[in-house]
Amino acid sequence: MFRKMVWGGALAALTLSAPAQAATALRVQLPADIRSIDPGVNRDHNTDGVVLHMVEGLVAYGEDAAPKPLLAEKVDIAPDGKRYTFTLRKGVKFHNGAELTSQDVVWSWNRYMDPKTDWRCLSEFDGRGQVKVLGVTAPDSLTVVFELDRPSALFLTSLARTDCAMAGILHKSSVKADGSFDRPVGTGPFKLGEWKRGEFIRLERFAGYTALPGKRDGFTGAKRPLVDEVRFVVIPDSATAKAALVSGDIDVVPDVANADVAELKGNDRVKLSVVSHMGLVGLIMQTRDPVLANPKLRRAIAAAIDKPELVGSVTDGLGQPNGSVVPSLSAYHGKVQDEDVAYDPAAARTLLAEAGYKGEKITMLANKRYPQSFNAAVVAQQMLQAVGLKVEIEVLEWATQLDRYSKGSYQIQAFPYSGRMDPALSFESITGPKDKQPRKLWDNPEAQALLEKSMVIADPAQRQAIFDDLHRRFLAEMPMVMLYNGIAGGASGRRVAGYASSLTSLPRLWEVSVD
Repeated sequence: MFRKMVWGGALAALTLSAPAQAATALRVQLPADIRSIDPGVNRDHNTDGVVLHMVEGLVAYGEDAAPKPLLAEKVDIAPDGKRYTFTLRKGVKFHNGAELTSQDVVWSWNRYMDPKTDWRCLSEFDGRGQVKVLGVTAPDSLTVVFELDRPSALFLTSLARTDCAMAGILHKSSVKADGSFDRPVGTGPFKLGEWKRGEFIRLERFAGYTALPGKRDGFTGAKRPLVDEVRFVVIPDSATAKAALVSGDIDVVPDVANADVAELKGNDRVKLSVVSHMGLVGLIMQTRDPVLANPKLRRAIAAAIDKPELVGSVTDGLGQPNGSVVPSLSAYHGKVQDEDVAYDPAAARTLLAEAGYKGEKITMLANKRYPQSFNAAVVAQQMLQAVGLKVEIEVLEWATQLDRYSKGSYQIQAFPYSGRMDPALSFESITGPKDKQPRKLWDNPEAQALLEKSMVIADPAQRQAIFDDLHRRFLAEMPMVMLYNGIAGGASGRRVAGYASSLTSLPRLWEVSVD
């Protein structure tokens, strides 16, 4: 009942305002209300999707997940890797008309680093994470210098994190005289209009927005506001949102389930945009299990999986196989990352014999909270049984499966990892000492040393060489059968032009127009 009331109120608001705004208003589904308008504070995925239209950071993720300049015109890294100098773009304005200066960057950073702000990413920069920012200075009005305690290849990646609001630069007028937060006065293409809790959030076009030239590139590049208003409407029920999209009451549904994408394919009232994202979906294996300890048996499992057939089946034909921990979209996914264990049932049987497999039962854990992961387990079971492996599926509640994962108490799991924007972080999610961290899959000291090196060296060519080495070692030891990267699908109505899904599943409503 509550959900229907929320949708009804939002629809009524849209109907009343439609005559004055129909030509320039973009209506977007929001599955739940936002938590706040304070960037990177008291946030969730829905909140990020709204706030990132109002604030911008020094750098942002491009389409290949690499951090690229946004408010910064360029970034210079000192030879020792411990000083980052950002040169700001000239003429960038805040929503109140003030021009962006380096002092605004320093003020914003100091606010984020104050524990009272409760910024999501404080621990990434205060020494608890990869690096500690020792100080931020402004030598002149367009130059900002960050001093780090150690070199870090992940510093810019961390700055660009969308869950941290890209460390968005704010004007001082964003806070009240007593220091409490008021509203985001940022540099983004849209500014806050109205937030009617539980119903909608209305953003207004920022006429003074200073856009970068060229094309849209992830969360940077061209970001022109092409509509006068964006209205995020709270519609919790996905079926209701889909019906509203088809009927024309909503213009964009940013996150559409794969099954719904398949259903909407043939509807001429809807445009679809589907991309892969940085999440990993695969079969993780316990290398300390008596049966799975032999790498030949794990490679036999990999050789028994027909990945194109499995991935096509579980993603409704939307996904593409990827045998690498380096996501397909990553700038570091090259020819080496395309190397994989080939589907070869005969070779799988040979490897099983060489490993001394005698028909022992192998249990694969799965859950139904993530349907694609569960379906992957079902299809994989059939393929593994076809080469002589005795595999049974045990279905658990997600919380129970996650607990078993954390304790390392399993043989095989069909398991999804959330996306990491840098390959070092993707490898870090699976690599490490099992004695200290039982959840880790790959307990190899040489791989760990390579991983640590990749987190320090900033040179792309050197990092590529490290990731190439890690990938080949990963295939040789096979602690996990990587299957594919997750799918992000969005849909827009036929009057909408320019909408494209993002690798983070967050909506991007700049460079989008309506007929």
